[in-house]
Amino acid sequence: MRLSRGVPLAAALLMVLTTVGTTDAEALVTETSSCTRPDLPRVPGAEHQRVACLPDLTTAGLAGTAYTDIADQAGLSAKGTKNPSGVPGTQIDGYFPDDSRFNATHGWRHDAQFVIRMPERWNGGLVVTGAPGTRRQYATDALISDHVLAQGYAYAATDKGNSGPDFYKDGRRPGDAVAEWNRRTTELTRAARRTLAQWYGHAPRRTYMTGISNGGYLTRWQLENHPGLYDGGVDWEGALWTADGGGLLGSLPVTVARSLGRAQDEDLLKAGFAPGSRFLWPYHEKAYWGLTQKIYRAEFDPSYDPACPGPSAGATLPEILAPCASDADYDYAARPESVHRAVGRVALTGRIGRPMITLHGDLDTLLPIATDSDVYERMVTQRGRSRLHRYYTVEGGTHVDSLHDTYPDRLRPVLPCYRSAFTALVAWVEDGSVPPTDRTIARPAGGDVVNTCALS
Repeated sequence: MRLSRGVPLAAALLMVLTTVGTTDAEALVTETSSCTRPDLPRVPGAEHQRVACLPDLTTAGLAGTAYTDIADQAGLSAKGTKNPSGVPGTQIDGYFPDDSRFNATHGWRHDAQFVIRMPERWNGGLVVTGAPGTRRQYATDALISDHVLAQGYAYAATDKGNSGPDFYKDGRRPGDAVAEWNRRTTELTRAARRTLAQWYGHAPRRTYMTGISNGGYLTRWQLENHPGLYDGGVDWEGALWTADGGGLLGSLPVTVARSLGRAQDEDLLKAGFAPGSRFLWPYHEKAYWGLTQKIYRAEFDPSYDPACPGPSAGATLPEILAPCASDADYDYAARPESVHRAVGRVALTGRIGRPMITLHGDLDTLLPIATDSDVYERMVTQRGRSRLHRYYTVEGGTHVDSLHDTYPDRLRPVLPCYRSAFTALVAWVEDGSVPPTDRTIARPAGGDVVNTCALS
């Protein structure tokens, strides 16, 4: 795959694309005449909000408007993905108090932005998520919001309090930016629950946490640390942070060494990358590996190489995607205890307190399954929480479903399996129907692989 094929995805991940927006002067306004209630909802704790009553809260109805951001969703789903539409309701966009300014959506240039969607026909449930990667609050509209809204759930998403390739500049101590992700997700969950109670007349009967990649990490963390807020969650390839192993800081340095000709393919295999994923390595070398290593190392270990990435990850896309040469020699295990403490502040333990389903593609080439969800599953078991956990390996799945469009004969989208997992979680929580045991979901030889997936 040529670099040009990866640029739209990388640009979206890094938030260097221009977004459509509104000005800060539009505080707390009703956008359409369909609002008939005199009492507009207020989000507790929000510094600013904008309310709109809309004929369709799904991506089909919001595309091209200020109520979603198609660019920030780029690369996450496969072509041919079918999404529901035609869900009328009320949307609240806003932000909580924050002193960082990475998120320019709506022209606000203010972080801790959120979106809350409340369908007219509410089923009494709430689904909460945080943006994957370094994206913003609308990133999973097509992946998650459309699907759950059509089922009657209210939906809430956060930008996690910082975003973009320079997110690591937020905070005062190493690890502060990632720690804020967890705090902002908890903040939004509590505020959304109170907002729904005000709007519908009663609090949500069920609240589910879910997400992809960094959103999957948030799902794990929330169910470990605030199980009382949720009834369950679906973790889609969540990032793993542990003080002893360092998460991706332990697996990615070898990829930088390989890109500089200082490591061989065999070294990546020893580091946990799947042998069957070799065909994906050239793309990830150009669009993911070097960038991801340098910005997360800058977040947790800025003293390792203060000159790279320095005050910014880069001014142009090539600069942003370029790795730091020094990261080829990065050895997390040998770094000072202060670095391990910084990671430990956001580390996972496996001690989940609510039912959770984890899905991970066996060809994930950014967060290899062997160094991520395989490890997390063992952590859950060691904590004695296996009865609350189901773990499904998706054969042929990789980190972003859009790569299926390039390799339809080798990959399968994970999204339909995720949707089946969400249905299974709800049945587990609400009806006591125990999901299938841990297993590998085989890649089918035919059929509509983009839109169907049976867990068993």
